[in-house]
Amino acid sequence: MSLPEPSHEAREHSARVADHIRAEIEAAGGWIPFARYMELALYAPGLGYYMAGARKLGRDGDFVTAPEISDLFGQTLAAQVRQVLEAGDDEVLEVGAGSGALAATLLAELERLGALPSRYLILELSPDLRARSRDALAARVPHLLERVAWLNQLPPRFAGCVIGNEVLDAMPVHVVSRNADAVHEQGVVAKGRGLDWDGRPPSDALRAAIDPAYLPAPAYATEIQLAARGFIRAIARMLERGVALFVDYGFPQHEYYHPQRARGTLMCHYRHRAHDNPFFLPGLQDITSHIDFTAMARAAAESGAALLGYTTQAQFLINCGITQLLARTPAEDARAYAPLAAQVGRLTSPAEMGELFKVFAFGRAAPQALIGFVTGDRCHTL
Repeated sequence: MSLPEPSHEAREHSARVADHIRAEIEAAGGWIPFARYMELALYAPGLGYYMAGARKLGRDGDFVTAPEISDLFGQTLAAQVRQVLEAGDDEVLEVGAGSGALAATLLAELERLGALPSRYLILELSPDLRARSRDALAARVPHLLERVAWLNQLPPRFAGCVIGNEVLDAMPVHVVSRNADAVHEQGVVAKGRGLDWDGRPPSDALRAAIDPAYLPAPAYATEIQLAARGFIRAIARMLERGVALFVDYGFPQHEYYHPQRARGTLMCHYRHRAHDNPFFLPGLQDITSHIDFTAMARAAAESGAALLGYTTQAQFLINCGITQLLARTPAEDARAYAPLAAQVGRLTSPAEMGELFKVFAFGRAAPQALIGFVTGDRCHTL
């Protein structure tokens, strides 16, 4: 695939990121796990993709998420958030608010529904995205800005509704491969002025997380999401009461580790092009992997939380009333209705985001039947 050329300034920034990574590789004896490489490429202070100032989300960035596609996503999600808040706790915690589009839409819709939270907390590590989300809220719901607070880390305890949209997929992953009967952890080495793959025996911690069933055939590579599992455990421990909702792309374990995915699910996004080379212009592109939702469900259960729902994004949005929200705009008004209908199509069509993206919920002392999962719940597949 032909990828767009970066500007001279952007290429120089990527060279600084690569130099920083090569220095760490050298200090570590010539090899680092891929998870560490991904962490540096995305989150190295002042250098990583999410920590520097380049535009990431939206038409002028590298990828677009559901809240940027349509306000209907956040307006529909508000119905589920409202149900959680009405159970008795009135705070929302959004993890990774990105551009702030979801926070602004959610707050506006919850206000319309008469269900505003007392506080809307945002955990955002990126200084750039923190500033963007603050600007978006100031522009769209300035009268609600006093309810919003930004966090640098998870609070020790929380009761209410936790939301994470496309958060888990950007957490560093370990890459493992099977060749004949040997299993290796794939790491990163310096190769001239570039970077390349190199396999080593896995650490004890990683070996303990590898089930042989994860590697169904020789010449098979996949990702083990230790960081995302740890994060889900932390959310479950933090959550005293309420519900955590995570939206991301992925599969239950029996689909995630299918023989057809013998090269894994690692994916990079640069200027709205997807490709599979994580060493292309480090610091200028997003690096993600699909989510093993079975592993996420187990991580929540290990910390005492209950699995409350798992379904496709399309089914969740339909259950929460996206078609009714669309119907608020008369179909006769084609100029207004047509673009909204197209947006609903992108969010719900199996050929777009509807089937690949899933909604996963867990919690404690939560409503017994969350409206987002009343039909089409797939918990039995995890």
